Amino acid sequence: MKKALSLLVLLALFNACDDGDLTQEDISFEDITQTQSCTNSSTNSLIYKLKDQEALLLEIPTATFSTELTEANDTLNLNISTTTNRVVYRFYNGTVATANICETIAPATPIITDQWVATDGQIRIVTTPTKTTDATTNRTKITGYNHNIVLKNVTFAKASGTQVYETFPFGNYSSTATNLPFNFTTTTIEKCTSSNDLYKFNTNEALILTIDPALIVNEVTPLNTPRIGYVGTTANKLTYRLFTGTTLTSAYFCNTTTPTTPTLSQEWNGVTGNANSQTGIIEVTTTTNGPNSFKHTIVLKKVSFKKGAVDFTLGDSYPLGELFTLSN
Repeated sequence: MKKALSLLVLLALFNACDDGDLTQEDISFEDITQTQSCTNSSTNSLIYKLKDQEALLLEIPTATFSTELTEANDTLNLNISTTTNRVVYRFYNGTVATANICETIAPATPIITDQWVATDGQIRIVTTPTKTTDATTNRTKITGYNHNIVLKNVTFAKASGTQVYETFPFGNYSSTATNLPFNFTTTTIEKCTSSNDLYKFNTNEALILTIDPALIVNEVTPLNTPRIGYVGTTANKLTYRLFTGTTLTSAYFCNTTTPTTPTLSQEWNGVTGNANSQTGIIEVTTTTNGPNSFKHTIVLKKVSFKKGAVDFTLGDSYPLGELFTLSN
C-alpha cells in the first residue's frame, strides 16, 4: 500500500514538473514591452515580439498608426480577422530571430512547430506623442509617437480548441515624427501692405503672425520696457506651416486666398496666451534705425503650438525677428 501510494505521489510530481506541451497553453510576453517591426508589403507592416522559441505577430495596415491625434490618449479600435489585422502566435523548434520574421526568404531553421491564429477580438491602440526638452531653453520637440497595443476579447484557434484572453497587452510600437526644422536663417520679418500679417520663411516652412497694430508703433520703447501682447485667435494669431514640393517664395503670402502650392504638409497654431500664467507672450522692442526709420524686435516667450491634441513649446524665449518701418 505504501509502495503504491509512493508511486502515485511520484507520478503526480513528474507530471507537475514535465511541462512539455504546457508551455504552449499560454502566451507569456509580459517581460517584453517594446515591439519590433518590418514592412512585409506595400500596404502592411508586421509588428512582432520574440522570446526564445516563440513569436507573437501582428500584421496591420501601415497607415494605421496615425499621428493626427484629435484628443489626449487618442484610441483606435480595429477588428481582428484572419485576413486583415491578423494576430498569430508561433512556436519554433529552436531560437527564433528577426530574419525568421522579416526576410523574404526566411532561414530554413528553426522550423515552425505550431501556431495559434486569432479569429476574433479587437486591437486597441492608444497613441501618445514622445517629446524631448532642451534643458537650457526649455524648448520641447516631438521626436515620435508611442502606440500602446492591447488585444481585447481575442480568441485564438489552436489544435486543441480555442483560447480566449479578455485583455492581452501586445506591447508598444514606436513611430517617428516629421521633423519641424524651425530653420529660419534670416532675422528680418516681412509685413503685408494689405493686412497686419507679418511673416518669415525659408524654402519649406513659414511663421505667420497677424499682429495687433498697437504693438507696432513708430516710437522708441523705454529701456527694458517692451510692448507686450499675448497670442490670440484673431489678433496676434500665430501660425507655423511646413510645406512639401515647390520651394516657398514671398508670392505665397499676402493673398486673399491661400495658394494651393506649395503643398501644405502640416499647420500648427499658436496656443492662446494667458496673462496670469505668463504664457504665450509677444514682446516688441522698438528702436530707431536712422532718420524716420524704426526697428521693431519681436520676441516670443513661453509660446506653444498645437495641432489637434499634440503640442510643443518654443521654450522660454524665441526671437521671431526684426521688422523695419518708416514714419510718415
